[in-house]
Amino acid sequence: MAEPTAAAISPAAPEEEKGPSKRALEKAAKKAAAKAKKAEHAIRPKESAKPSKSEPSSIFSEGWLKRVYDQKPVKDVRSRFPPEPNGYLHIGHCKAIAVNFGFARHHKGVCFLRYDDTNPEKEEEIYFTSILDIIKWLGFEPYKITYSSDNFDKLYELAEELIRKDGAYVCHCSREEVNNQRGGPDNRGARYACEHRTRPIEESLAEFRAMRDGKYRAGEAYLRMKQSLTDPNEGNPQMWDLPAYRVIEKNHHHRTGDKWRIYPTYDFTHCICDALEDITHSMCTTEFQQSRVSYDWLLEQLDMKLPKSDEKGPMQREYGRLNVGGTILSKRRILMLVMGTTVEKKNADGTVETRTIPPSVRGWDDPRLYTLVALRRRGIPAKALLNFVEELGVTDALTEIQPYRLESSIRKHLERTVPRQMLVLDPIKVVIEDATSEDEQEIVVPYDPKGTIPGERKVKFGKEVHIDRTDFREEDSPDYFRLAPNKAVGLYNVPFPIRATSFTKDENGNVTEIKAVKATGEKPKTYIQWVDVATAIPVTARQYNSLFKSASPNALDWKTGGWADDLRPDSEVVFENAVIERGLKDLIKEHTLNPSGSSDDLVRFQALRTAYFCIDVDSTEDKLVLNQVVSLREDKAK
Repeated sequence: MAEPTAAAISPAAPEEEKGPSKRALEKAAKKAAAKAKKAEHAIRPKESAKPSKSEPSSIFSEGWLKRVYDQKPVKDVRSRFPPEPNGYLHIGHCKAIAVNFGFARHHKGVCFLRYDDTNPEKEEEIYFTSILDIIKWLGFEPYKITYSSDNFDKLYELAEELIRKDGAYVCHCSREEVNNQRGGPDNRGARYACEHRTRPIEESLAEFRAMRDGKYRAGEAYLRMKQSLTDPNEGNPQMWDLPAYRVIEKNHHHRTGDKWRIYPTYDFTHCICDALEDITHSMCTTEFQQSRVSYDWLLEQLDMKLPKSDEKGPMQREYGRLNVGGTILSKRRILMLVMGTTVEKKNADGTVETRTIPPSVRGWDDPRLYTLVALRRRGIPAKALLNFVEELGVTDALTEIQPYRLESSIRKHLERTVPRQMLVLDPIKVVIEDATSEDEQEIVVPYDPKGTIPGERKVKFGKEVHIDRTDFREEDSPDYFRLAPNKAVGLYNVPFPIRATSFTKDENGNVTEIKAVKATGEKPKTYIQWVDVATAIPVTARQYNSLFKSASPNALDWKTGGWADDLRPDSEVVFENAVIERGLKDLIKEHTLNPSGSSDDLVRFQALRTAYFCIDVDSTEDKLVLNQVVSLREDKAK
């Protein structure tokens, strides 16, 4: 048997490489080029080259973010990213990180990472560590890591100063009473001040110190800011005498220990910390848009900002947050998925039905979730997420996208950055009975037939190969182009197609082996992936679908557990007996073949005709586990 032609096993030659001027050699060159084009089609039969689009303009040099800078065009930009360390960051935080760190980087300024650690009841060390890890994974380095608790002493001093200026008072009203003061449950009733609002300044000071010294339990006393509760023209609830300090029962703080029994609220802490750190541009999502009034009010009361001006003190501006449909981002609800929960449902007859729901995912980094630790484990490159934020742009409008749009952007990034491999998820052995020793060879195949990804690998081809169970039918049909009895199909990069002659089944009726022969000279209608039996690497492959059946899982019944009935049983499909070509071991060694620009060590690849995959952290030397990153083509039904 003659050796396969170079065109069958090598990438297409560049167009500028033309043959000599002699007519005979020109014909030969054209023939070789045609074969090369056919071979490239065999490697990726359904893909066609698309002209590359020009890179979009930077979101910081035009549009909303440019207007924000133009409103305060300072030389030394100082921004901050202020997460609460009470859970794992999700995809919406990716936009916040990109905006705040990216804005500072674009203007050659600095960005702080400030942990808003003012609630010791919900804060854990693992969240602090994870937040910093994610920021670095996305490619940013904080100028300085600070904590709201760094300023607890200063915040307390400023609280007393605000009281002395008659800008705050200690209130003993219940939560229900405070709601009534603000117009009732719907805020539409008449607003009125509580009886403590007019208490003498010295009395409020004494009561505030009593709060500090442990006289009151949680809910028995608050320090409230004296804003515009009764102003008939003031319809902003952020000015309805917001709390500034409260008593917290679980008062052991991870950094200040048992020193404090009272802790400042976000509305009191955030703007003051911005001012103390000389933040110039304080950017947050539009849910804090009404807070801008109270933000400026407090700083003006404490002489940390000029009234009605952004010249002195930080400037707050609000952009639209990023939401993803078809999933949930609420920390409380994700916790139900991670830990399981017990719920109660009251029946019409008055009886109470208790239901225990077991964990639905393996953890906060389960690839079916949209936490950033989960997206990273799923194999989505950090650079792809940042590109996605860039594509969406930044405005003050809410951005609600469906998962397929995110996956489309990721797919576009992976197409240009990851090598190809052949993976068979559900293998059936094919024995090519008339294959000779000359047919058994090592075929040199490029990592990318378009040449975008450098390098090549050697693929072993032998008499016995695995093909996927979905690529074989026991009975042929005119609209079926893959392997069937007496039907030929092409194998990627192999110089001849094969024809199935017979097959065997087990006692359950499953096909276990296919006998085939070479179909030299025939023109197959399609090509399929395969893996050499002798050199195959066994792997476990996980493919992912939406976690919920509903397109709006946030609208489900989360109180009584109805959401559990909406979970898809096929959200994760595991192929325990998958096999992949031996070249995967080379990819594990050669991290230079992962030019994605992300700061991680994940090995990613495109499994031909299947999906994009990465190697999961559960992998060991003896058993590799693969996660599907995204499918090869858009599937809105997912």
